[in-house]
Amino acid sequence: MNVPIVALLTDFGTSDPYVGVMKGVILRQCPNAQLIDLTHAVAPQHVRQASYLLGTAFSHFPPHTVFLAVVDPGVGTSRRAVAIRTDHGCFVGPDNGLFTDVLRATQIIEAVALTTPPDASQTFHGRDVFAPAAAALANGTALSSLGTPINAVQRLDHISPAITESSLRGEIIHIDHFGNLITGIGPCHWSPDSHLIIAVDDYGVLTLDPSVCQVRLANHVIDQFHPTYGFSIAGSALALISSDGQLEIAVNGGSAAQYLDAHLGDSVELRYHR
Repeated sequence: MNVPIVALLTDFGTSDPYVGVMKGVILRQCPNAQLIDLTHAVAPQHVRQASYLLGTAFSHFPPHTVFLAVVDPGVGTSRRAVAIRTDHGCFVGPDNGLFTDVLRATQIIEAVALTTPPDASQTFHGRDVFAPAAAALANGTALSSLGTPINAVQRLDHISPAITESSLRGEIIHIDHFGNLITGIGPCHWSPDSHLIIAVDDYGVLTLDPSVCQVRLANHVIDQFHPTYGFSIAGSALALISSDGQLEIAVNGGSAAQYLDAHLGDSVELRYHR
């Protein structure tokens, strides 16, 4: 029999007891649950970043995993609380677009608007609504018994990189612990002859020679493209392809976020000659 797995993603941080309290609620209801922290360092209220991170992570888990995701700037308002069953796990959280990237890669089999207990806090649905629902699913409770059936959930507007004859323009969608800048330009991969291959919505595929490419971020120009960090000079900025197939900006041995004074949402331009 599969051990129940509940994977948690929040913007709660770890300096407060919020995450621990949610885990306690789950374990009271499902004592044999295996709890896994995806991250609790999503930028506060940053639903788009959370959607990206969840979308990159879920497929690496067993298909019976329950994902509890709480980045919820609308907590206590009229936004719905939802639970979703897909062919690669169940997802519990606010209906605010958080599951957008997941649902680009998998299909909804069943979804409900969760019933909110009358005594639920208006400011901590993670404890009072989402954690109990995740625990129930981990215990094998039918999703349909947790609320009212719905046909669709909210999705974020897809921001596709803007393409011209000589450039792709996107933005920074994630900054990791090392200060690496993950952009919305992608998916990308290297060809056997070391060309940069980029899929672009409504355009097709770009095949670029990295020796005639530049990445521009504010007043900074990066013209080094490498397969990995250690191929560049220590302390220098480079562009590469992230482990999730996105265009990434890094500094070998340092933080690109600090070195380039970069932030989530900053514009990034890839310039090229073909």
